[in-house]
Amino acid sequence: MQKTAGAGRMRKERGKRMQYNEACSERLSRLGFGCMRLPLHEDGTINEEEVQKMVDYAIENGVNYFDTAWPYHGGHSELVIGRALAKHPRDQWFLATKYPGHQIADRYDPEEIFEQQLKKCGVEYFDFYLLHNVYENSIDVYTDPRWGILDYFKKQKELGRIRHLGISTHARCETLERFLDYAGDSIEFCQIQLNYLDWTLQDAKAKVGLLEARGIPVWVMEPLRGGKLADLPEEQAARLKLLRPDESLASWSFRWLMNLPSVRMVLSGMSAFDQMTDNVATFSGGEAQTPEEAALLMELAEEMKDSLPCTRCRYCCDGCPMQLDIPMLIHAYNDIRYDGSMTVSMQFDALPSDKLPSACIGCGACAAVCPQGIDIPGALADLTDRLSRLPSWAQICRQRDEEQRRLRGE
Repeated sequence: MQKTAGAGRMRKERGKRMQYNEACSERLSRLGFGCMRLPLHEDGTINEEEVQKMVDYAIENGVNYFDTAWPYHGGHSELVIGRALAKHPRDQWFLATKYPGHQIADRYDPEEIFEQQLKKCGVEYFDFYLLHNVYENSIDVYTDPRWGILDYFKKQKELGRIRHLGISTHARCETLERFLDYAGDSIEFCQIQLNYLDWTLQDAKAKVGLLEARGIPVWVMEPLRGGKLADLPEEQAARLKLLRPDESLASWSFRWLMNLPSVRMVLSGMSAFDQMTDNVATFSGGEAQTPEEAALLMELAEEMKDSLPCTRCRYCCDGCPMQLDIPMLIHAYNDIRYDGSMTVSMQFDALPSDKLPSACIGCGACAAVCPQGIDIPGALADLTDRLSRLPSWAQICRQRDEEQRRLRGE
């Protein structure tokens, strides 16, 4: 849950205006409203009255980008955000949604989904449209000629039913590069998980570098890593509050992103009205961080990771009888130890069984040559145990599909 700075900061920021970026030939608010974590009633249904209040406030204060997707809130997010936006002139907002090619299915019909999305959102076109989560286990779906997914959406763009086409991804850098090579110049923007912790923990720095080299602007998701960076341990929070006592912890993450010139859009999945007001204040006249403040955040990030000190030298790989990509597995282990990352589980679903950490036979050849003295067999055994306690991405997709069918009364 994002913690806010309170009314004092709101009064201080009043009168300042939303900041904007130029991207894809559009003038976009730096802050976008992510609609994956909308406010809920106690029974789990979306609190549509509260959503309307948040959308009204966002537009009144200059936010003009709204991001939803087919599976969000069991298929109801598109319906609710479409109704909320319909009360405002069409030229005051940009709407983005996504095609769910990352979900496991027997067949993929982009036309069927797209036509339903237009009806659900009550629009004739989408300003921004994304292929949802192009990653290791979905790239073959998105590139399979049987489904013609990319070709279909390129055609919709030609017809004016999509203004700008992009992708979202939690993939490793090499998978992202592979898809961009396939897609050519048809991808106008790319949405990635980016925050000061994942800059190194998930190697987001390399993804940003890849996108910058190709001239593709960056959209940010998970700027607070699911709210964790807005709810830091007391000692770490105190170090930030000492420098900026009137600002929320969330604002530190957002202002760090302001230092990255390729970042053109920051999406925040706001679930309460006070989060909206606090974030609007941050992006209304807020300045980027000083080098000293940014260095402090990177210091905190290193403390949070509690990482095994793998340098990716790959000495361990040379003598591995199972030919495991040990640095990749250790990198994933560091990530999953932080917060049980579902990203790791999702990516590992795409690995063959003989390349999973469970394939380690515990011979110790890797540990014997590790310059950092890491107990690699022990780490891989612990990683295997942690993964066994997480639902697989296939299980999550099946659960979402079942929920959508239940909501449709099927």
